[in-house]
Amino acid sequence: MTTEEGTGKKKALISVSDKAGITSFAQGLIARGFEIIATGNTPALLSEHGLAVTSISDLTGFPEIMDGRVKTLHPAVHAGILARRDRPEHLAQLSEQHLSLIDVVVVNLYPFVEAVSHTGVSLDTAIEKIDVGGPTMIRAAAKNFKDVLVVVDPADYDYILELLGAPDALQEVSQEVRHKLATKAFQHTASYDAVIAQYLRGPAEHFPAEITLSLNKVQDLRYGENPHQIAAFYSWKAMPDQHFSSLTNATQLQGKELSYNNILDADAALAIVRDFTAPTIAIIKHTNPCGLASHSDLSIAFDRALAGDPISAFGGIVASNRPIDEQVAQQITASFYEVVLAPEFTPQALALFKKKKSLRLLAVGDVHQGVDQLAMALEYRPVAGGFLVQTRDALPEREGRMEVMTGREPTLEEVTNLQFAWRAVKHIKSNAIVLVKNYAIVGMGAGQPSRVDSVKLAVTKAGIRAKGSVLASDAYFPKVDGVEAAALGGVTAVIQPGGSISDTDVIEVATKHNLAMVFTGHRHFKH
Repeated sequence: MTTEEGTGKKKALISVSDKAGITSFAQGLIARGFEIIATGNTPALLSEHGLAVTSISDLTGFPEIMDGRVKTLHPAVHAGILARRDRPEHLAQLSEQHLSLIDVVVVNLYPFVEAVSHTGVSLDTAIEKIDVGGPTMIRAAAKNFKDVLVVVDPADYDYILELLGAPDALQEVSQEVRHKLATKAFQHTASYDAVIAQYLRGPAEHFPAEITLSLNKVQDLRYGENPHQIAAFYSWKAMPDQHFSSLTNATQLQGKELSYNNILDADAALAIVRDFTAPTIAIIKHTNPCGLASHSDLSIAFDRALAGDPISAFGGIVASNRPIDEQVAQQITASFYEVVLAPEFTPQALALFKKKKSLRLLAVGDVHQGVDQLAMALEYRPVAGGFLVQTRDALPEREGRMEVMTGREPTLEEVTNLQFAWRAVKHIKSNAIVLVKNYAIVGMGAGQPSRVDSVKLAVTKAGIRAKGSVLASDAYFPKVDGVEAAALGGVTAVIQPGGSISDTDVIEVATKHNLAMVFTGHRHFKH
């Protein structure tokens, strides 16, 4: 039995917070034979445009009360949505109660995320933005998707009108389409509830018994790490005080679409330059910094970063924590890079970059904005069947220590370079070794199963530049061989966590070679 055969005209219930496009959508539904029922201030809006509309209070025979908290939680609404058309007893009960079927449910929810994303929003204000009736109607319609069309996305309005364009089109809408709309609806309410739970939980409770992740698709990607893999890019739904620069809110100014690997490398690049307050350039290859340097003159920083490993830099990602001007743009365009990201670019720099049409330029805004909030965010890593979740490796500077373990204390120049190296090494894959001179990486060993191999690789990469450099190790030296290799290469000072059963022997070898050795007490593994 259809709506018109059994209980009157086709009906569409509209309850929307976001009014964009709703007038033309309602007009389209009316043209297709639907009676419109609406909640809140939507009836007035539609009436202003000359559209016939029934208010929810007229349907229920009960006024909206408690400042709108109670308006749709009524049998006249939910019986009309949930009644199964293939159950005669359901239709009979509707008739007995003088209720009508509802065939289309159009709902979007109170803008909770937008409401709580402003600094200083009180808990009472946030709670009033938690939608109750909307999710209930969505879930009811989605449960009864075989008979009811549920619409939660304004982007679908034109699509729905197209589906309903022909006579008897409502009955002809396929179960596949109805199923997809219901799936989208349940995902919508699940994401909405996840954001509310996250807000109420706050940053203090890191690991609750259950976690639901709420993500929005940014874009589909051409492929994943390799062409046979499919991929997409998602962003977290914004929450209060989470106003920090990221690839999800970056502006691409030119170039090809970002690839999966571009995004991974660019994210690593942004994380590195964010960690330095002085003007800094990082050049990333496979998420590791093959070049990194700080200098008051950004063009000098670029030259020193490039000198770190000019061969590996080719085809990499360049990141800056300062705006890029014409001079730095000239240096960058002298070679090939996949992506350049910076807070912003001067007009002269943009004009130069236009000659490299495929080069992707990303303006990310102030990289230091919101770093405290970012430090509180959790990191998620998938494993088969689940996720590993941890806090970020964002140890405040005040909690770090530099305890000199050798008879020779580091010079002031060594101390400042050791601090640079210690900040850099946490961004390099373990086992990580970095050699630094003049606030620039001159050699790096990453991802080696043996720490001494990482030292030898870093010394080899540095060549003669290893002489007079300082070394940072992300974890302790399990044997003396790594320190021996560093000393033979010309390293003068070492910073490491300490904590090995071989610490005494390692310190003895460092002393023998007149190395200054500093322990931090903290490790920086990055797997």
